[in-house]
Amino acid sequence: MNASVARTPEVRTKLPSVGTTIFTVMSALAVEKNAVNLGQGFPDFDCDPKLLQAVTAAMAAGHNQYPPMPGILPLREAIAAKIEALYGHRYDAGSEITITAGATQAIITAILAVVRAGDEVIVLEPCYDSYTPNIELAGGTVVRVPLTPGTFRPDFDKIAQAITPRTRAIIINTPHNPSATVWTESEMRRLEQLLAPTDVLVISDEVYEHMVYDGAAHQSAARFPGLAARSFIVSSFGKTYHVTGWKVGYVAAPAPLSAEFRKVHQFNVFTVNTPMQHALASYMVDPAPYLELPAFYQRKRDLFAEGLAKTRLKLLPSTGTYFQCVDIREVSDLGEAEFSQWLTRELGVAAIPLSAFYADGFDQRVVRFCFAKKDETLRSALDRLARL
Repeated sequence: MNASVARTPEVRTKLPSVGTTIFTVMSALAVEKNAVNLGQGFPDFDCDPKLLQAVTAAMAAGHNQYPPMPGILPLREAIAAKIEALYGHRYDAGSEITITAGATQAIITAILAVVRAGDEVIVLEPCYDSYTPNIELAGGTVVRVPLTPGTFRPDFDKIAQAITPRTRAIIINTPHNPSATVWTESEMRRLEQLLAPTDVLVISDEVYEHMVYDGAAHQSAARFPGLAARSFIVSSFGKTYHVTGWKVGYVAAPAPLSAEFRKVHQFNVFTVNTPMQHALASYMVDPAPYLELPAFYQRKRDLFAEGLAKTRLKLLPSTGTYFQCVDIREVSDLGEAEFSQWLTRELGVAAIPLSAFYADGFDQRVVRFCFAKKDETLRSALDRLARL
């Protein structure tokens, strides 16, 4: 063999169906066309300066080395106090709360901790794009159950039919990305009753917990004893405090589940950014920023919806998250993906097709906008969308 010939060995992919995400594609197109990017879900405004000052203070105080593996205790204590105050369930800060490198890492860690080869995991489509690759990496089998088309409400008859002796877990997401729907108390109780005779675990993605509108309350799995006892509850400081690039989140789970979670956590990230943890712990002393968040985003939702109402786009209800979905049927004969690209190229506004959140590309002629933007950004987008 000629040793001078370099060769990269072939690797059989573990994720053959995964390519470039729609978010990357649409964001790149938005940059190319100088479009207003209402596609990818992150704010274009900064966080509270007090939070930045708290990070600087933490670094100056010497908090720059490894923190404890599950996260610094003051932050875990602040999270436990918040959950108890809002949802009435007390988690032990020492054994039941773990700080993670964002919600995405939290979700894959929970899945890797409990899902073995051949286990089934139910996902409710449309769903966030990390869920199914995470299950596949764990050797599990994805079982897809559609949310009701049009309303995106859970269909408990279909969920019940999907549960088998091999079902290890179900992933739920409320407030829901991408549809902006929020599960009701009765729906959470229905899930609690459905799972009661089973050993099915719940991974409850609650990253938009503080973005619920019109006076409604977020129905965390922590509120319901039968769910709290079997749930990994995932949330995100990035979404709550407008710092998505910090990638800091947390998981709350009963001690036996947390113990298994931490076994995986310590070997895939081990620990999470130290000064950010100290800053967040001090910032959480004041609950106002997350208690006032619904009103902050509801005003943006209403501003955006008022402008969209002047177009031929049909608004779907946006009861949570910072997304607004619209039906495009009166505007275009194009499918969702084609329409999203046309909108970006021709009108200069980027959106995300809901079909990207379905494994089979199910097209309901609905696209998603993100309204977590400055008012001037939203008005600029609305000026362009007024041509529809």
